Amino acid sequence: MIFNIYILIIKYLDKLIRRSDYLHNIQMVKIMSTIIKEIREELANHSDEKVRLQGERFFKEKVKMYGIKSAVVTQIGKDHFRSLREKTKASVFPLCEELWRSGLMEESFVACNWSYNVRKEYLPDDFNIFERWVNEYVNNWASCDTLCNHTVGTFIEMYPEYISGFKRWAESKNRWVKRAAAVSLIIPARNGKFLDDIFEIADILHSDMDDMVQKGYGWMLKSASQAHQQKVFRYVMSKKATMPRTSLRYAIEKMPPELKARAMAK
Repeated sequence: MIFNIYILIIKYLDKLIRRSDYLHNIQMVKIMSTIIKEIREELANHSDEKVRLQGERFFKEKVKMYGIKSAVVTQIGKDHFRSLREKTKASVFPLCEELWRSGLMEESFVACNWSYNVRKEYLPDDFNIFERWVNEYVNNWASCDTLCNHTVGTFIEMYPEYISGFKRWAESKNRWVKRAAAVSLIIPARNGKFLDDIFEIADILHSDMDDMVQKGYGWMLKSASQAHQQKVFRYVMSKKATMPRTSLRYAIEKMPPELKARAMAK
């Protein structure tokens, strides 16, 4: 008899907990919807048709945008982030996901800045989230670089064992995933990190015909040259006969004139 009562109490408590979780989730969805609605309304209020048309002409690929100058977007993102009651990764990442999903460039910038704001909470499994964002949502070089320079670049410095994932990205058929493999290493490269991996990724991307990929890995080599000038120069010289000129020019941009002249000589 006592055992049956115990079972009934457990079932009742479990029901209460599940109901509480359900109500909590409903409340969280409402809060998220309100936050997203407010951000989108403010972005729309700051949209400028002239800026939008200029932006659409600036990008070779088709882009969706409100038409807002980047400094204004950054400030809007900062203001709304400060107003969040919950600034934890668990609260911020779902908001970033929703912003990415819209396909609008300015919303992707807010998402990139917000995901970087919670960098102290990054965990190894977050690589899967970042990889999905790159694969599913990134569709222009500006969104790619904003996400990868900061969020993904910081992650890889925290968890360098995931560098093999970038080599997998470099083999992708998606131009933005391939570019992401390189530009995610821009800041770590400036800090002198991952040089052997950088050369390996450059080898994978070496003959890619896409100018966005060529510029991406050339930029990666240029950043690495700031800490390892002679090693990068030797690498470039060993590849110059077959390296696309776009990549070559990017790679040697920060080098002294005499090294540039040697690299560019036919």
